[in-house]
Amino acid sequence: MTKVTLDKETFKALASDTRLNILMALDGKKMSLKEISKATTLNKATLHEHLTKLREAGLVKKKEREGHKWVYYKLTWKGESLLHPENARIVVLFSVAFIALWTGIIQLIWYIKGSIINLGYDNFVPENEGQEALGRDANASKGLLGTYNDGGVLNAIYRDPMFLYIAIVCFVIFAVVLYISVWKYKKNKTPKF
Repeated sequence: MTKVTLDKETFKALASDTRLNILMALDGKKMSLKEISKATTLNKATLHEHLTKLREAGLVKKKEREGHKWVYYKLTWKGESLLHPENARIVVLFSVAFIALWTGIIQLIWYIKGSIINLGYDNFVPENEGQEALGRDANASKGLLGTYNDGGVLNAIYRDPMFLYIAIVCFVIFAVVLYISVWKYKKNKTPKF
């Protein structure tokens, strides 16, 4: 179970059953004062007082747009984490999924890019010495693609297969962790009260 730390102001705000009912009414939605009043059967003056205490504790935030007379209230991250402490795990899972995706993309780019290396005659079997089939097989088995430059030294592009393997593993991790995090998110979205 995820730990939720509470300060003195939060304890004071949560000491009232009425405020807990307000938090549960606001779970997953933004509501106006009138809508909260209908959901909790409180008059607007009492409700306003309780909402002020919840705002001071950082559990509810007030959303008002300039030029509009309606004011909406919704839970803050702290308020949502009180009702759904597993939200922090979901955020961590999403973060791990996207870190794995970026790592996989970088590894794939490194694999495609390869590295240019200079080889002498000893490390490369030329194709023009009557060993065409042998030369291609020997070079392909080393992961080399290249041509000779003017100095008689081979410039080759070496693609390390380890980058490709790491990229594939990262993409698989991304897919699995993303599936788990979306599943937990959807499961968490359904109200439990």
